[in-house]
Amino acid sequence: MKIYTKTGDAGETSLFGGKRVPKSHIRIDAYGTVDELNSYIGLLRDLEIDNHHKTFLINIQEELFVIGAFLATPEESETLKNGKSRLRLDVFGEKEVAVLEKEIDALDGQLEPMTHFILPGGNVVVSHCHIARTICRRAERICVLLQSEETVNVGILKYLNRLSDYLFVLARMLSKQLQVVETKWIPSKNK
Repeated sequence: MKIYTKTGDAGETSLFGGKRVPKSHIRIDAYGTVDELNSYIGLLRDLEIDNHHKTFLINIQEELFVIGAFLATPEESETLKNGKSRLRLDVFGEKEVAVLEKEIDALDGQLEPMTHFILPGGNVVVSHCHIARTICRRAERICVLLQSEETVNVGILKYLNRLSDYLFVLARMLSKQLQVVETKWIPSKNK
């Protein structure tokens, strides 16, 4: 099988199930942004962070592939004629969100309480984590937009929302582990 098919040369692509859509379709933007997030999390995982975080990020990358599969499958293509799920994936959402929440709580419990907003940065590793967080928020916004036009598994929206929270807390934990001083945002009139 060749890596190139030439079927997308005119600006269209196939969704899972065979439906052809323009590459500018909101569904393509949604799963493309999730793919971008997954790639960026891979970059974060390749940086100097501890093995616990690396392992947790691999799990997140696997979940993002599941989300991508759901997003690449329009509702009319999700169920086969025999009534079975084309994706053969479990219902996505509650269990995966609970895993993120447990990790967020574990990390947050080791951090000083926040008293101000924090400016992203301070270390390349921390900055990459914040960029992953902002890509996650963009993916979430695009999925919300897609939901206004087509059905989107609500578990995906919850997961992306919680994942951005996790990435924020992870950035704070990485700052602590790397001994980076968090720069508080203090509006200029209060300086």
